[in-house]
Amino acid sequence: MVFKVYFQETNKEVPVREKTKVLFVEGESVRDVRKKINDRGYNVEFVQAVTGAYLEYEQQNEDYKVLEI
Repeated sequence: MVFKVYFQETNKEVPVREKTKVLFVEGESVRDVRKKINDRGYNVEFVQAVTGAYLEYEQQNEDYKVLEI
């Protein structure tokens, strides 16, 4: 399953909408995805499963890349 992760690049800053970044990670569950990116030092705001029409829409974006960890 593919998950969309909203995050800040450093966990020392307060989340600000304008600085929020997104990446896509393949995993079994939200917990699995959080474990996979834990060592990167991100301040994870939200992890969302991406399926169906929403996944198809995201795949059309030129910045869509699934991170395989």
